[in-house]
Amino acid sequence: MDALRIDKWLWAARFFKTRSIAGEELGKHRVQVNGQDAKASREIKIGDTVQLRQGAVQRTVVVQGLSGVRGPAPVAQLLYAETAESIAQREKAAEINRLAPEPAHSLVQGRPTKRERRQIEKTWDARWSAGID
Repeated sequence: MDALRIDKWLWAARFFKTRSIAGEELGKHRVQVNGQDAKASREIKIGDTVQLRQGAVQRTVVVQGLSGVRGPAPVAQLLYAETAESIAQREKAAEINRLAPEPAHSLVQGRPTKRERRQIEKTWDARWSAGID
C-alpha cells in the first residue's frame, strides 16, 4: 500500500471512533497534513506530518505505517510516532489541568433530587421575605 485516505487512516490509527467523525473533523479544518488543511479524500504517505486536535489537546504525529483496517490499540499505535514537542505540550496541559481544574466541571447537571429540592426550599424560606428586615 503506497497511499491511503486520511479519514481512513485516522480511523484505523484510533484517533477517532468512526470514519464519519474523522471526516467531520477534517471538514472543520481541525486536521492538517504537512501544514495544510486536508479534506477527507486527501491521500497520505509514510513520512507525512499530521497535526490534529482532539478536544483541547493538539497533537502532532508522523505517519510510520498505513493500514485500512481498524485493529487493536497496540497495533494502531505502530502506525504513527508522536513528536517530542507534542508530547511535552500534552503533558504540560495535563499538569495545568491537574493543578487548576476547570470550574465548570464541578457544576452538577440535571434536576435536583427530592432531598436537594427540600434543602433549597428551606434556604429560600429563611431568606425570602416580603417585609423589610
